[in-house]
Amino acid sequence: MTRHTFPLSSATLALLLIAGPLGANAQTPPPTPSPEGPRIVVTYVDVVPASEAQAVALLKAYRDASRREEGNRSAEIWQQQQPRGRFVVVEEWRDESARQKHRESAQVAQFLEKLKPLGITAYDERTHTVYAVASPGNVPADAVLVVTHVDVVPTGLPKAREFLSAQVEVSRKQMGNLRFDVLQGARMNHFTVLEAWRDERAREAHISAAHTKTYREGLRETAVDGAPYDERLYRVLP
Repeated sequence: MTRHTFPLSSATLALLLIAGPLGANAQTPPPTPSPEGPRIVVTYVDVVPASEAQAVALLKAYRDASRREEGNRSAEIWQQQQPRGRFVVVEEWRDESARQKHRESAQVAQFLEKLKPLGITAYDERTHTVYAVASPGNVPADAVLVVTHVDVVPTGLPKAREFLSAQVEVSRKQMGNLRFDVLQGARMNHFTVLEAWRDERAREAHISAAHTKTYREGLRETAVDGAPYDERLYRVLP
């Protein structure tokens, strides 16, 4: 994936000075999202807890079939440990054309038909463009995965982007970080943050760091009224 560079803002410099030299796993994100290029789909699946095993089988079959399709770059299933029956499907497609072709396929229609009776909510599919995404690496089965929703007021968007970009820059340098990506939602003031940490100890060190506290406070100042900083923990489904 193409690497981008941009001048560091005051917010970026502040977080980098707080964090100090933490490693060598960073990639500089772009200042604004690209309207073209890859599409990353994050889908939330909630099923009846008693149907979890059946849902796992369906999700694995869907993932494996998607990986074989032309235009697919990756497909993963993330499983939330508690409460039971919650999953996230994370897919990357080469472009919008590839995503649409996949979404309109008979394979997807059959999958959704089989999954629907198990669900307790709708199949919540959200398409994103790339904001700050690094080349994927191997994530071990015992890694701690994090999905976070960030919704900000339109007037706070420039400041929110500064804090998000700075947090990407610093977090990828931390020991134990395997992934720290920011996705741009269909609405320009909506972002999804995907993280992977080697273990719980690494994640706890990250959330305890001064730069993370600065980042969260900065986002809180730009957040939509009543919108929580919605952070959930998962494991990858092998």
